Amino acid sequence: MNNRESYYDVIIIGAGAAGLMCAIEAGKRGRRVLLLDKARKLAPKILISGGGRCNFTNLYADPEAYVSANPHFCKSALARYTQWDFIALMDKHQLSWQEKTLGQLFCDDKSPAVVAMLEKECLEQGVEIKLNCAVSSVKSGKEFSISSTTGDYCSETLVIASGGPSIPRMGATDFGIQVARQFGLNVIPFIPALVPFTFAPQDIERYFIDLSGISLEAIVSCNGVSFRENVLITHRGLSGPACLQISSYWRQGDNIEINLLPEIDAENWLLEARQTRGKASLKTLLAKYFPKRLAVRLADTLLDTAYADTALGAINSGELKAFASCLNCWVLRPAGTEGMRTAEVSLGGVNTDELSSKTMQARKAPGLYFIGETVDVTGWLGGYNFQWAWASGWVAGQVV
Repeated sequence: MNNRESYYDVIIIGAGAAGLMCAIEAGKRGRRVLLLDKARKLAPKILISGGGRCNFTNLYADPEAYVSANPHFCKSALARYTQWDFIALMDKHQLSWQEKTLGQLFCDDKSPAVVAMLEKECLEQGVEIKLNCAVSSVKSGKEFSISSTTGDYCSETLVIASGGPSIPRMGATDFGIQVARQFGLNVIPFIPALVPFTFAPQDIERYFIDLSGISLEAIVSCNGVSFRENVLITHRGLSGPACLQISSYWRQGDNIEINLLPEIDAENWLLEARQTRGKASLKTLLAKYFPKRLAVRLADTLLDTAYADTALGAINSGELKAFASCLNCWVLRPAGTEGMRTAEVSLGGVNTDELSSKTMQARKAPGLYFIGETVDVTGWLGGYNFQWAWASGWVAGQVV
């Protein structure tokens, strides 16, 4: 099959952040590029990102902010296409942006403007885009053959930019690792990341019932990693940026530790208050730093004795120290997570040992490339995953 109408130099499956960037760069090199996606709209995950404002990168997008079986793999791409390069692209199209917190950059013109920018760049480079196009098979011989709902196509090179299975209501699947397995590549099964924790019913009843919606700043730790951001109590457990971040390091059966008072040595504070405010109740003291409902719940549940209405002077120093220890290191064991349904991204993907870090080409399958979330590189919350998509798409676009 080499009908000129259906033959392309490059076919890219997946018109998200990585696929669009790769298409733009390949088009700049004069390559005839076909970009396929089964979605009805271009880049739906970009459209919903940042609450519709598109957290398009992070000022601190360093390799240390990425989780992978090989933490060094992402370094080459991130060094060659940086956050500053994408900012320059935004500036070229006169899209304004601002930093929110922790280096997170958001587009003032909202997510559709970022998608329109990328689409314009594609069209200027002659990239052909086919949406509502589901790929049914991928075959290789002298060239790659693609069967889809919009027709059959073939190409010299093939790029898989189909992402991971997070947020399946948007059509996300594990298509990328299915293709990788077909070509004999090792993969790491996808699991949810940047996802809320769920807890057993008895823990919900004890700690969280009727507290849904309460948020506070805390340090959440697991497996030697810590994040200091907001924690949000939900009707099923814990969410908020700190919990989403640490979920990428948590595995089933692990505990998490929460420092509810990051700036305070709780033991010194409580023992001093016992001397100076001995008649005050524990809940009254806690209400200085926590919402009243949470103050009562903590006082009544962190230890086996309900202390909310107990005067500080009536609590012996040993018990008060034990309570203070819980405030600075509250150990909880999640039952699980909300799963792919609400996960912002997926951990896992094509094993990086199978790919060139300089080109993203599969070592065992010349002409086959994997980019973006399909690869076992997952960033922190806050624009890091978009930066990996831009960077990995860019480096592949230089060679496909």
